[in-house]
Amino acid sequence: MKPTPVFDVFIDYRKRLFTKNLVKGVQVYGEKLVAEKGTEFREWNVRRSKLAAAIEKGCPNIFLRPGQRVLYLGCSTGTTVSHVSDLVGKNGLVFALDFAPRVMREMVFVAMDRGNIAPILGDANQPATYQDRVSPVDIVYQDVAQRNQVSVFLKNIDMYLKPEGYALLAVKARSIDVTRKPKGIFAEVKAELERTLTIVDFRTLDPLEKDHAFFICKKK
Repeated sequence: MKPTPVFDVFIDYRKRLFTKNLVKGVQVYGEKLVAEKGTEFREWNVRRSKLAAAIEKGCPNIFLRPGQRVLYLGCSTGTTVSHVSDLVGKNGLVFALDFAPRVMREMVFVAMDRGNIAPILGDANQPATYQDRVSPVDIVYQDVAQRNQVSVFLKNIDMYLKPEGYALLAVKARSIDVTRKPKGIFAEVKAELERTLTIVDFRTLDPLEKDHAFFICKKK
């Protein structure tokens, strides 16, 4: 296993991505586990995680570090959240939010195994409604397939992201406007983000995630 340019993300001889497993012997979504020199690694499937897809497409830094607090919007059943959990480690914390009770039930089981995930059933479009359950964070991560996904992202940054913090956004163009070309939508998103944030990196995710792009931003 060799390190990649991305901190604490590794690659094997077949060029598959891995993180160090926070909970040895426990899988989250049927991923491959590999033990090497006393450390267990979990394969990070680039076709099931937009963050992994961004790394696969050349993103050199995702700014996740041990001990950080992360607000994850649109956590679903926890595939990517579990790898974020690996990266922030036992001293970090991931607030994992989703509005769907069905997926949140599965997220709760992932959290029970890991200990550094706080599941929150809530609406990312109304950040004030979970203010009593989320503290200021080092990273805001969003994967919310809604028409107003950029507005949702910015509202949560305003409320929860620490000064100089980083914000990671997966944009699904077809959720914003199915009639327009993704390239034009991504350009509009970029312009909107740049009003209040510094864009550190941008990647389109085709063919791993069709009509998706990934933005990494820093709070000014």
